[in-house]
Amino acid sequence: MKTKKLTAMAVLAAVSVTIFVAESQLPPIVPVPGVKLGLANIITLTAASLLGRREAGLILTVRIILGNIFSGGVSAMIFSLSGGVFAYAAMCLTIKRFPVSLIWVVSIFSAVMHNFGQIAAAAALTRTAALFAYLPVLAVSGIVTGAFTGTAAVYLIKAMEKRRNKDGFDG
Repeated sequence: MKTKKLTAMAVLAAVSVTIFVAESQLPPIVPVPGVKLGLANIITLTAASLLGRREAGLILTVRIILGNIFSGGVSAMIFSLSGGVFAYAAMCLTIKRFPVSLIWVVSIFSAVMHNFGQIAAAAALTRTAALFAYLPVLAVSGIVTGAFTGTAAVYLIKAMEKRRNKDGFDG
């Protein structure tokens, strides 16, 4: 792996963990359990677009592990990992199908699948399939927050591409 790419991955992972931990300290944006913006996903989408899906997966894994060590706990990590796996799978399956200007669509798919993964983990842990009844509420929040974070990622990707072209960074 090239030094520049590894450095970019390390910086993006650090930014992602920082955003994750900072967001965990904020009060909920709505009084609905499990709903948050997921601002660190902006970094995952950006990494997938600029560096590749594998690299984004590594950054996501670092964020989930370190972010939960710093701000959550073991139980929170279980939900983050399960949601992250589903979100990452959705992102991998869709990111190459959309131009950068439509990364927000990828983000919506990923956010909804993240919610599905978390509900699946909760249902498995509690052995309560009735938890899936909460999925429509989380799906709506995933659409809204996914559109927001995806739109932010579009702007960040374009800014970073412009910078990369200016500086000659080859990723």
